[in-house]
Amino acid sequence: MEQSLAFATLGHPGRLAVFRLLMRFAPQGVRPTEISQALDLKANTLSHHLSDLEAAGLIEAERQGRSLFYSVRLEQVADLVGYLVNDAGRGRPDLSAHIHPKEFAMADRPWNVLFICSGNSARSIFAEAILRDAGKGRFTAYSAGTRPGTQLNPFAIEVLARAGHDVAPLRSKHVSEFAAADAPQMDFVFTVCDLSAAEECAPWPGQPMTAHWGVPDPVKATGTDAEKALAFAQAYAELHRRITAFAALPFAELQKVALQQNLDRIGRLT
Repeated sequence: MEQSLAFATLGHPGRLAVFRLLMRFAPQGVRPTEISQALDLKANTLSHHLSDLEAAGLIEAERQGRSLFYSVRLEQVADLVGYLVNDAGRGRPDLSAHIHPKEFAMADRPWNVLFICSGNSARSIFAEAILRDAGKGRFTAYSAGTRPGTQLNPFAIEVLARAGHDVAPLRSKHVSEFAAADAPQMDFVFTVCDLSAAEECAPWPGQPMTAHWGVPDPVKATGTDAEKALAFAQAYAELHRRITAFAALPFAELQKVALQQNLDRIGRLT
């Protein structure tokens, strides 16, 4: 990848917005229609941005069935960051000190984990309750939504109660609650819906590890109450598989890169 071309490509605000969105989904790919909707871009404008980013070696396209998915070329982006620090920055330690350490720092307290969705009514609530019980005291689980004014979904509460989770402590929360100065510092932040992953937000304090664990929205299910309940049960089961896999990771044995790879792998579990 030619470094000057990559920097010039990212110098355009529209292309940078597309790249930043794809980074929030990395290493997973995103359909052009979803990018267009999230960034409110016309199809022809987005097509030019994607073409330029691909020509610069920053992203790649992969066809899956009848759909085309665009994703970030993480190795090439890592080379670009390395060039910026080691070559252009002459390897100054005061620059490289801001790069993530290789080792994952073990906390002297339970790890704080935040699950984010557009509405804090079902999927993120599922995740909070599952990790609270599966973590066996090693994690403090939280959840929040990016859309204000949401309420807990009755189907979600029924699924959790039937699975044996205590639903009394659960409440719907807005993500701003966890951005306050007195909020707990997060060690992990996971998005569990595509809408929340697509939204632009400021970096979390303390540089928590992040991943996208998108799950289809059961709230959109139609049909009879039984059919809707089935959609909620399926979303719960998918999140349960991912969160139990997360809780079982050998954190003390993993370097940070390996841990991130495991978090990304978990996001692909179905």
